[in-house]
Amino acid sequence: MSFETILAFSLFAFVTSVTPGPNNLMLLSSGVNFGFRKTVPHIVGISSGFLVLVLAVGFGLGEVFSRFPQAYEILKWMGAIYLLYLAWNIAHSSPPGDQSSDGESIAAKPMSFIGAAAFQWVNPKAWVMAIGAISTYAPTTSSVSVIIGIAVLFVVVNAPSVSLWALFGARMRRYLQVRRYLLLFNYSMASLLVLSMLPLFKTV
Repeated sequence: MSFETILAFSLFAFVTSVTPGPNNLMLLSSGVNFGFRKTVPHIVGISSGFLVLVLAVGFGLGEVFSRFPQAYEILKWMGAIYLLYLAWNIAHSSPPGDQSSDGESIAAKPMSFIGAAAFQWVNPKAWVMAIGAISTYAPTTSSVSVIIGIAVLFVVVNAPSVSLWALFGARMRRYLQVRRYLLLFNYSMASLLVLSMLPLFKTV
């Protein structure tokens, strides 16, 4: 790719990565509830899973949706169901330090590396980003090295971009020490996560 194309693609990667979406809303919530350090596996899982997704699309998986649009519909509904499950978990997360009657912590755990990586495969926004990147910046005649370069560059831009949401959440923790405020925040994040699905179903 030319230098101008790299700059244009970097801007595309930044804008699509840093704007609100399921991943970023969950990172914001995780930063507030668990802090930045404990959210790092979630961040790395997002970028790693997305890297594999972009490579898969670049090497032909995106053609499946072109030939079998029903496959995308199935993926979209699977993603919606899983997002509802994640929203429920966020809404019912107990504040850190809450304990059950036997003295054990009942606070939810941050999303794991594997969970975050796997989520990219049912995250509709991730698919839109991956297909948009390959269809726009990787012509059908592109070599393997170009596709790999696009995937790696996307992740290089994506990782620090999504990290900003977790970092912002971690900085907000001090203002959410009161339990009712934290619960209100969690309910708000869960609602926004559900609302983030609406644009995906305008054509359904």
